[in-house]
Amino acid sequence: MPDTQSTKSRRSPTEDDAAGSKHDLEEKPAPDTKKQKTIEETLEGSTGQEKNSTSKSEDNVDKSEKEPAEEKSEPTEKQNEDDEVASRADTKAENNDQKEKTQPATSDESSSAVEEHSRKAVPSSILEKGIIYFFFRGRVNIDSPSNVGDIQRSFMILRPIANDAKLGEGPIGDAGNSRLIAVPKKVFPTNGKERWLAFVEKVDVSFKTLREDFLSGEDYMTKTVGERHTPAAQPAAEGVYAITSTGRESHLAYMITLPSKLGELQGELGLKEEGSFVLSTRNPKSDAPRGIALPESADYPKEVQNSFGSLRWQPTTPEHLNYINSQFLLIGESEGIANALEHGEDGKGDGKPREELEKLEDEDTHRMEALKGDDSAAIFADLGARAGDYPKLETTF
Repeated sequence: MPDTQSTKSRRSPTEDDAAGSKHDLEEKPAPDTKKQKTIEETLEGSTGQEKNSTSKSEDNVDKSEKEPAEEKSEPTEKQNEDDEVASRADTKAENNDQKEKTQPATSDESSSAVEEHSRKAVPSSILEKGIIYFFFRGRVNIDSPSNVGDIQRSFMILRPIANDAKLGEGPIGDAGNSRLIAVPKKVFPTNGKERWLAFVEKVDVSFKTLREDFLSGEDYMTKTVGERHTPAAQPAAEGVYAITSTGRESHLAYMITLPSKLGELQGELGLKEEGSFVLSTRNPKSDAPRGIALPESADYPKEVQNSFGSLRWQPTTPEHLNYINSQFLLIGESEGIANALEHGEDGKGDGKPREELEKLEDEDTHRMEALKGDDSAAIFADLGARAGDYPKLETTF
């Protein structure tokens, strides 16, 4: 694995930090049911961009702004998508049956580097912390994307750990509590003017399910164009994250561990060594922004739904992310993690949230260094997969 510094120098990223490297990620679609396909058709090409911010008041997130249909599939692909759904679902089931018989275990997923009850005091403004993985998938039949336009969609995998836990040695372990977050815009927002909707695609998902239904590629037949190929998902980065509350806003702050030095690919995806987003959840009972509604809304329990009251948006909590189809605005923060980690719930200065995430990042750096192989091998070992079965982590397209 490339030499990863145990303690990275910390600085607030600027717009120049987004210079990254290009990478090829080929993703495998979630099991193609008619409902899932409709979600992809609905969100493909939409930015969900909101003119008004969401976290400070419901009025700040009322309106959405559509952007050019830059992600639109070519006419022939769009016309053929409906014909492909049935055959892809059948092929998917057959492939998964075969994988269960042939794929060897690559790690002991019952063990874990998570050491709970090891932090004496955790800042109350940290609502959740854990490991974050950034992936992307190439468009159909594009195994090696050469630019962002060749990407179908980007993703975040959030693997929460206990707030009072620290990280020891070895793989993170599979607690079956991971979430798969889809970012239809393909890239991540880097400043407050870049705002679009993301959605929860999977919840309480195991690494086994991620390997079979997300990471791997797939070949399938269609009635109209014959054989088609969905590329495997490709890693872009791994690190640690914290969801924090500053009272009126929620943030997702992250620090990247791998790669140790970001390249052009990561920059084009909008990733930084340290970055954060403002998060605001949409009330599923309110009208969705025009053109980006999901076929089905999140099915929140009564207490969660009632917390919205008459608001169309409210600051995101980890609870919101535990429901499939939960939609939330992802708003970039150009000043990096300062707002997310240097203020307490009362909005006043408090450096403790940042100190906690820095400790976690340092522990993660040592942990990933100890896993065998290069960056790709370490990431896939963490997910209980063999790196040779998937694309490598690259820093250039």
